[in-house]
Amino acid sequence: MKDLSIKNILEVTKGKLLVGNEENICKSYSKDTRTIKDGDCYIGIKGENFDGNIFWEKALENGASTVIVQNVEIENEKLKKWTDKNIIKVENTLEALYNIARYKRNLYNIPVIAITGSVGKTSTKDIVANVVAKKYKTLKTEGNNNNNIGLPFTILRMQDEEVAVLEMGMNHFGEISLLASIANPTICIITNIGTSHIGNLGSRENILKAKLEILEGSKKQAVIINNDNDLLHKWYEENKENYNIKTYGIKEKSNVMAKEIKLEENNSTFTCKINDEEEKIKVPVGGEHFILNALCGITVGEVLEIEKDKIKAGIESFELTKKRMDIIELKNGIKIINDAYNASLESMKASLKVLSEYKERKIAVLGDMFELGEFSEELHKKVGEEVVKNKIDILIACGENATYIADVAKEKMNKENIYYLENKEEIEPLLEKIAKKDDVILFKASNGMGFYKIVERLVESWEK
Repeated sequence: MKDLSIKNILEVTKGKLLVGNEENICKSYSKDTRTIKDGDCYIGIKGENFDGNIFWEKALENGASTVIVQNVEIENEKLKKWTDKNIIKVENTLEALYNIARYKRNLYNIPVIAITGSVGKTSTKDIVANVVAKKYKTLKTEGNNNNNIGLPFTILRMQDEEVAVLEMGMNHFGEISLLASIANPTICIITNIGTSHIGNLGSRENILKAKLEILEGSKKQAVIINNDNDLLHKWYEENKENYNIKTYGIKEKSNVMAKEIKLEENNSTFTCKINDEEEKIKVPVGGEHFILNALCGITVGEVLEIEKDKIKAGIESFELTKKRMDIIELKNGIKIINDAYNASLESMKASLKVLSEYKERKIAVLGDMFELGEFSEELHKKVGEEVVKNKIDILIACGENATYIADVAKEKMNKENIYYLENKEEIEPLLEKIAKKDDVILFKASNGMGFYKIVERLVESWEK
């Protein structure tokens, strides 16, 4: 265990101890008074609409042993009340969080695997972590905690792990750079370069540039890329002499490749060389993109010298983070594919391809993709083309820009099978009316559309 003392925290944050003992130890950290545990170190985070600093006393009342705050004046009478606790005041709690996490990270001489990309970060993290965990005690990002707050709190969970698998998300330049400076990854993975956040960054080339910030800092043990992605393949060809790059792919010749691919509704199989021996692999989720994720897991396993059987077992037993291709089979015979956490053109294409594999009637409930800026109309129209291409039976489009999806679909589909709804509250009653036994319904949109709530209500209604 490598826990930090109050003295360590004061040194790295340049904070002032208002009350407490420098020899006390911080083992666990929290930013939420509602879920705080006895002995936690509470860090008050100030956001755009919320200031966690004002809840410092609530944190102590709920069991925290230490609080770190900014811009809070605490009267002497209150300090006397908490003499058995530690109260630290810093100039900026967010910077303090970063510096505490950096310090904690540098106490560990272990492989730290960082994963970024336009789509597929979370599912790749899930499969990579499951492979690694077959041999090593593994820390991984929980859920979607991949930003400037979630990542440092993940690092602060480190105890006696032998490998860490960390997801890194971004919307703008500089964000991956910050995360890399905190995590100091030894193995970097870039899953793909697509169109997510293109409205903020202006071009796919700029998205690549932002993702490559993951390579800043010390020399990496390995850089692992999806060689089928056009921009990453081009970058590899131009930089293969500068880094130890490991490639995986289906189409482009790569270090780790899939052959004899068979796609099913709920799984897929392929053959691949693992440690120079041919193996047949079964992926427990449908979709070609999950084969790419599996290939990434194999590549990581080889870099970390994990035995072939353990690599294979890690792929074949992994489970997805909820709301990502979460297939729900209901009592009424209807299947729901809940992929409503996030959306981009690339992930829309992948999800519609998975839906197309089903023999039953296929319904796609599609909403807006966010942060596309001036590219929004063009990319939503491309989703409409994918709906047609994948022979979706019924389209329900909802959202300001989803109208473009419906408009393109109407050109080649039966208009009676296309519904455009301005209000998402209309989706549920429409499906109650038109859905039938054995239908397969895909929900896909950016998280802000709140489609996952519709899924929750439908599941509750149809399971009665």
